[in-house]
Amino acid sequence: MNHRRAFITRRNTVLSLLACTFIIIVLIAGCATQKQQMQQAATAPPEPSKAGSASNAAQHTLKGVSLSPKSFEQQDFIDFFVKAKQAGEMVTWSGDWNELSGEKGGPRVVMELASRYDYTPVIITQFFTQSSGKLLRPLDAETKQKYKESAIAFAKAHKPKYFGFGIEVNILNEKSPNEFDAFVEFYDEVSTAVKEASPNTKVFTVFQLEKMKGMNGGLFGGKNDPTAATWSLIDRFPKTDIAAFTSYPGLVYKNPSDIPTDYYTEIKKYTSKPIAFTELGWHAKPIAEGWDSSDEKQKEFVKTFFDLTSGINKELVIWSFLYDQKTIKPFDTMGLFSSDGTARPAWEAWIAS
Repeated sequence: MNHRRAFITRRNTVLSLLACTFIIIVLIAGCATQKQQMQQAATAPPEPSKAGSASNAAQHTLKGVSLSPKSFEQQDFIDFFVKAKQAGEMVTWSGDWNELSGEKGGPRVVMELASRYDYTPVIITQFFTQSSGKLLRPLDAETKQKYKESAIAFAKAHKPKYFGFGIEVNILNEKSPNEFDAFVEFYDEVSTAVKEASPNTKVFTVFQLEKMKGMNGGLFGGKNDPTAATWSLIDRFPKTDIAAFTSYPGLVYKNPSDIPTDYYTEIKKYTSKPIAFTELGWHAKPIAEGWDSSDEKQKEFVKTFFDLTSGINKELVIWSFLYDQKTIKPFDTMGLFSSDGTARPAWEAWIAS
């Protein structure tokens, strides 16, 4: 669906702009308010157990949200980090690969704020536009050298725990297979170099799950065809520490109850690596005629997702937005909080899962 892919580019730009304001925000915010709110969060009633089923009791799933505050206002940024800590342990930044080398770029700021706000950053770079399959810049020798050097320097300086290269790369294979093939080879080089610079960093690329399953129907505008699945692309990236996916089943199914019981466990057939969901969401408002939704359906999806994934080794799960963001439907109502700051029922379901 073109809207879906265009949204990713817009979202990455918005998140980059948000992150670049953080240094100024931190300088003027002062520590008093932040400490007070963090203390309030620390003294809040204990959250429900997150252990999950007995089969997964030994494997704690890390949870988090993307960098998605209510607004650019100082207090809203502080509030975001307080609530992000309640939502889990992770905050993700995703954007243009070139930003790795920026002095005040989003990824650097997200890394530097991690100790202040007690979260684990997930840094994911992008190098193409999903809507067209067009590269942000030619993947020639000069660009690859700059990308590689920036990744190595960032890994050495910040030692990120999770470092991703490429978002929904199976869409690049669909749109520009030759460029995809070139990236596969380049990813191998980058992964090796980053692991040498920071051995404990987990390196990965990201696939779009619905597309990988051949689910092109619904709001994608095509038809669902499991025979068009592209699971074999996972094997093109042997140097990944986790198998990472984005997943928006609400673009294909009208109700969470319509999602097949093996929708997520099917992944185990194609990889034995720990599984990560770097973007996950369900809209809380109607999308189009015949595609209704509600706060309760969003809550139902949160519960359904964790039920359907109880049998797989989930390393981390990221809900796409903490707060609703100003973007296109259906992504504009995927926040766990509405744009006016009201918690949706899915918020309690999320922290209880």
